[in-house]
Amino acid sequence: MTIVAEVKGLTKRYKDTTAINDIHFALEENKIYGLLGRNGAGKTTIMHLLTAQAFATSGEIRVFGEHPYENHRVLSKICFIKESQRYPDAFRVVDALAVAASMYPNWDPAFADELVEQFALPRKRAIKKLSRGMLSSVGIIIGLASRAPLTIFDEPYLGLDAVARQMFYDLLLEDYSSHPRTIVLSTHLIDEVSRMLEHVLVVDKGRLIIDEDTDTLRNYAFTLAGPAAKVEPFLAGRRVTRREPLGSFMTATVIGELSPADRQHIDAEGLELLPVSLQQLIVQLTQQPSTPQEAVNR
Repeated sequence: MTIVAEVKGLTKRYKDTTAINDIHFALEENKIYGLLGRNGAGKTTIMHLLTAQAFATSGEIRVFGEHPYENHRVLSKICFIKESQRYPDAFRVVDALAVAASMYPNWDPAFADELVEQFALPRKRAIKKLSRGMLSSVGIIIGLASRAPLTIFDEPYLGLDAVARQMFYDLLLEDYSSHPRTIVLSTHLIDEVSRMLEHVLVVDKGRLIIDEDTDTLRNYAFTLAGPAAKVEPFLAGRRVTRREPLGSFMTATVIGELSPADRQHIDAEGLELLPVSLQQLIVQLTQQPSTPQEAVNR
């Protein structure tokens, strides 16, 4: 296992506000990560620290084994596509692509040209005159064609319709299979990207509350439905994130894995067992009081 980026005890404070607090995680080589959480949770701060666009208050950051700040060896291997990427006023689409080609050693010009055609981008149009969706397409093209060993997309789809977003997801997976690298997706459209993610990092109120492979998360929670008189006894001593009573009927979402005995009990009582999607899980966890990382990394 090769570690691309690692943070230990990472904390960032802005005056009286703690944006992230004592975070630890590692990003492995050739893996697709989801960096997820609510607005203001600390995701953007983490991305800015990894890409040397902000200084940590305390803690340690290593990217490709080195400190990233003012380190060309490291920064040339990172492509960070921001939610609201800014370009010089005079830049056209073709200018943005030319600068990107000069920045990224693995830049694939033929792939970039192919993507421009697929997203129907006008090469000679000024970037400041592009629609929001076209501006997102510029970032997507740069992020994909850079083939950077660490590529970070922060809400890359803004302004794109469902068809264009699906095209992005398909292109990313297709190119990733041919040219593996570490990719981080920060997005609110969790259900749309969940099939792509191999590992999930969830940030809530500045703390990392989930750091798990998606295969593990499939068994992280479940929903139980049935008569309240049968559901309630089963919930005793378990971590319940949501109860929804409806007359004598109840559904409840529970964090934790089911034992064979639990499953036998559920079958015997005639209760219904339902899966919890990644988006539902994250919504429910981030509606709860924040839990330190150690409490959820089982």
